[in-house]
Amino acid sequence: MGIGASSMDQQRITPRSPRAALEPEQVQVPTRRSKRARHPLVVIGNAIITFLVLLVVGAGVGLFLGKQRFDAPGPLASEKVVNIPPSGVNDTADQLVRAGVIDQPYVFVAGVMLLRARGLELKYGEYQFPKQASMRQVVDTLTDGRVVQHAITIPEGLTSEQIVQRLLENSVLTGNIKEIPREGTLLPDTYNFTRGFAREKIIGLMQASQQRVLKDVWEHRQPDLPLRTPEQLVVLASIVEKETGRADERTRVSSVFVNRLKQKMKLQSDPTIIYGLVGGKATLGRPILRSEIDQPTPYNTYVIEGLPPAPIANPGRASLEAAAKPARTKELYFVADGTGGHAFSENYDQHQKNVQRLRSLEKAPADAVPPDAVPDAARAAPKPAASGPAATGSAANGLRLR
Repeated sequence: MGIGASSMDQQRITPRSPRAALEPEQVQVPTRRSKRARHPLVVIGNAIITFLVLLVVGAGVGLFLGKQRFDAPGPLASEKVVNIPPSGVNDTADQLVRAGVIDQPYVFVAGVMLLRARGLELKYGEYQFPKQASMRQVVDTLTDGRVVQHAITIPEGLTSEQIVQRLLENSVLTGNIKEIPREGTLLPDTYNFTRGFAREKIIGLMQASQQRVLKDVWEHRQPDLPLRTPEQLVVLASIVEKETGRADERTRVSSVFVNRLKQKMKLQSDPTIIYGLVGGKATLGRPILRSEIDQPTPYNTYVIEGLPPAPIANPGRASLEAAAKPARTKELYFVADGTGGHAFSENYDQHQKNVQRLRSLEKAPADAVPPDAVPDAARAAPKPAASGPAATGSAANGLRLR
């Protein structure tokens, strides 16, 4: 072992000259940082870069966690409608928190800001949020403008005054209505709108719809109608509308009136008596008195010849089409049959039998004619008592049942 160790020691020693052996051994001096590297601006720059790297990493982590929270189910226990008025993003977030739709407003605001960078903006209005809606769903709903749609249904046969009253009673609509529209210029239908929609705009929609439908119906009318203008068609349709609420009777009722117009017979429609007495209020609230049958008004078709000067209600499309294309019959009379429909006849003798049959069913008093107005809220309800041409007598000779 000693010989081996000595040999190894000899290998480690590098031979030197006597002079070199006397000189001190050279030790490598450690390198020093340059003055440039120690410059304050460089130090500050390195610190800034380090901070930015940490900031980017932190932002990435924050975005990852924020995205998870943004897409996570929200706290809303059940679907809810919330009205979002025009306001800032922070106010909107606070309102959504108060409504229980979201619980982390700062995540909501951050999501909105990111979407704004893509050109998307919040649209304000009334929104319905589903149960546990995520903030992404909430923001998508607000940026897409999927506001709640309300609807109002206007039944056929209401007068313009009654329609205006219904619009005024609707709390979702706003604004006043300057004047009652002309009778017959509004189309009964279902109209959709958003909260805050103006009542005057609903009136405008109804008028535009009526003009469009009337134009189409008039262009496809029967060529031999005793009507000269679309306005006369509306007048006839309004009488048909008030005389029956049954779809299968409209063209037949229209046929009776058209046949009478062609033969220069008085129409003798009870609803025209009522309208002449009460106007746009439409309902009399009691039976027609015998004296009122002969009471002259511009609308009483027991007194005047032909059609009234204006509609007595706002007819729907079905009645407009029935007036434009009445059934091909020779019938001149109809009277209620006691079951919600009517009994039709071509001559006075058969009509009298139908009237007597109704009287026996109803045991109606002889000194009054039952009111013919159809209930406002239910056009399909059975019509009360006798109605139609010569329900109380003969339009051909003016005789009335006593």
